[in-house]
Amino acid sequence: MQLPEHGANPRHVYEKLGMAPPSRILDFSENCNPAGPPRAVIEMWPDLLARLNTYPDPSGEPFLSKAADYHGVSKASVFAGNGAAEILSLIADRYRGRRAIVVHPTFSEYEATLRAKGVEIERIIASEADGFRLPVEEVLEKVSTVSVLYLCTPNNPTGIMPEREDLLTVIRKAGEVGCEVVLDEAFIDFIDESMSFIPELNEFPHVIVVRSMTKMYAIPGIRLGYAVAHPDIIASLKTTAPHWNVNGMAAAIGAVCLGQDAYREAAIRHARTEREKMTAFLKEYGCTVTESAANFLSFKPEDTGKLYKEMLARGIVLRHSENFLGMDGRWLRIGMKSEAEMEEVRAELSVSRYL
Repeated sequence: MQLPEHGANPRHVYEKLGMAPPSRILDFSENCNPAGPPRAVIEMWPDLLARLNTYPDPSGEPFLSKAADYHGVSKASVFAGNGAAEILSLIADRYRGRRAIVVHPTFSEYEATLRAKGVEIERIIASEADGFRLPVEEVLEKVSTVSVLYLCTPNNPTGIMPEREDLLTVIRKAGEVGCEVVLDEAFIDFIDESMSFIPELNEFPHVIVVRSMTKMYAIPGIRLGYAVAHPDIIASLKTTAPHWNVNGMAAAIGAVCLGQDAYREAAIRHARTEREKMTAFLKEYGCTVTESAANFLSFKPEDTGKLYKEMLARGIVLRHSENFLGMDGRWLRIGMKSEAEMEEVRAELSVSRYL
């Protein structure tokens, strides 16, 4: 039985397993900021109604300019999209009929969008024994045989951020052999913006950075993301994108979100604190835990399948790893929620026979 390939929408999981969902569900399978959208977004909501009867700006303004200013790049280097999912699909079209490296375990949408464009995929699977660290030597060995390399930084589902020197080594080699690199930074703002590769793009014009607004700002319902790259790459993406691909409400909300410095700093502190507490708890119970730097972590309990279903029966939804190559169902991922919710999940886990 194939379980859903993404977190969130927990009722689909219960439906697939033939389980009746409890009246109360705590969903730890998705990774959005538990604080909810910034207050500034909630306060602007009445004003957004005026945008319902007007067409949005075709380039995604005012969000496009705000994103460019936020990263200190030109508007010509930014492309706004209907979530990172749309952007990944448009990027995949660049490599139609060619070859790509995808380093697993990682986000399933890379392969899904590439296969839809007829791209042949070379899989590299990071070693569980090595803590799922970036397999630099294997990537260097194979990168000359493909047109693009996909990396998730920090990685989803492990939360591991590659060492900067390892990342630079791989990216330099890719540039030397004519291979583009797609860096998915959907969760990097839960670490620190200083970890982003965007400031390096002038030196590495073969790199495309994909960013999501969904996770940090807890706005998955409006679908908003962006890519930052050399203007020639951005211009190419625009030619394949549908007109008005960013709705006007999303563009307005995104522009406000990027100005919320204190909100982001609080989210980073919260994610770090809860991740450290959860890591210590799981290790105390003998679980193996990934060295995550993000707002989630993955862990390997004594009996993954039984623990997963037991928690579902109690209304606790964790993220399975059935579709993460290299994890193959042996691990579970948990997103960092509110302090009270994290205390509740620890209490439930502590009485399980399968942890």
